Amino acid sequence: MNKCFDIALSLLFRSRLRRSLALVDHYGSAEEAWRHLDEPGMNEALEQAEREWNWINAHGIRVWTLTDEDYPYRLRQCPDRPLVLYSKGNVHPSEGHVVSIVGTRRPTERGKELTNAFVRDLASRLDSLTIVSGGAYGIDIAAHRAALQYGVPTIIIPAHGLDRIYPFRHRPEAIASLERGGILTEFPSGTEPIASNFVQRNRIVAGLADAVVVVESRDKGGSLITARMASDYNRELFAFPGRPDDISSAGCNQLIQSSKAQLITSADDLIETMQWTTNHLKQHQTTSNNLQTSIVGLLADDLTPDQQILLAKLNEAEEGLHINLLVMETERAYSDVSSDLVSLELQGLIRSLPGGIYRLVR
Repeated sequence: MNKCFDIALSLLFRSRLRRSLALVDHYGSAEEAWRHLDEPGMNEALEQAEREWNWINAHGIRVWTLTDEDYPYRLRQCPDRPLVLYSKGNVHPSEGHVVSIVGTRRPTERGKELTNAFVRDLASRLDSLTIVSGGAYGIDIAAHRAALQYGVPTIIIPAHGLDRIYPFRHRPEAIASLERGGILTEFPSGTEPIASNFVQRNRIVAGLADAVVVVESRDKGGSLITARMASDYNRELFAFPGRPDDISSAGCNQLIQSSKAQLITSADDLIETMQWTTNHLKQHQTTSNNLQTSIVGLLADDLTPDQQILLAKLNEAEEGLHINLLVMETERAYSDVSSDLVSLELQGLIRSLPGGIYRLVR
């Protein structure tokens, strides 16, 4: 189906979204609305739309329009829903439970670890889950990486067209997401990631989700804009609290204090509030406090006895241990311990910190 008129209408009214939505609602389709229009710039918009349509077909891009039955139903409920969406990969935004995770671009190590653990625990309890975020630095990319690590579909919502990846260093995650999840945007090719586009894309991050979770946020920033949009769309909004003097969590604390967001400390809090059905077998496996059953026991076939010993020692040290101390306590060669630590980190079981410190991912 040729969707040039939908694209042309979105280009013609790119700064007047409500006008284009009203036209489609009134006439029933973008093509019919186009036939009743008399606006300057129509020829140029249609020519650009035809070029875009040719580019889309050449690059395997999918186009979603409001008249498509499978247009994301959660997003369809939003009064400022996009007229056109472009996607790459295996994007299924209407399936299962959808959780958007947002936060600061300058997270603490605690924030990154909290994001990883939160996604891990959601993945272990829910049979159908998709993680959505904006692909930016900080909490965004931490959420996408965690989803990829734990085999959960993840959808990246960029502030530009699908002819580029920004930031470029997140290209590996964007490519990896295409197999399970992918990239979804309302911006045509050639669109630069300018500041206003980031604000505009935030409404998609909020609108696609059942629940929006703010992990760490300063007192100003894009994640608070997304949180406000989530409230406007009647989405469930959650925030992880921080210490009173923690500037990285000042925004989260404000959301909680003003009763705009519900306080959560774990995946269980969100699941209980949303009244989602969990996979009890998975929940039993991952909530056990016994390291041998929750980590080593589940992965015994994949871990050597020496690696299991390293995990057990790191489990006993909440702040982590220096590699030299692990060498001394295990009475093994430095190179052998270092090799095992690298292997465990690649499996997502531990995290390396500055100064030769290693910590268990909890």
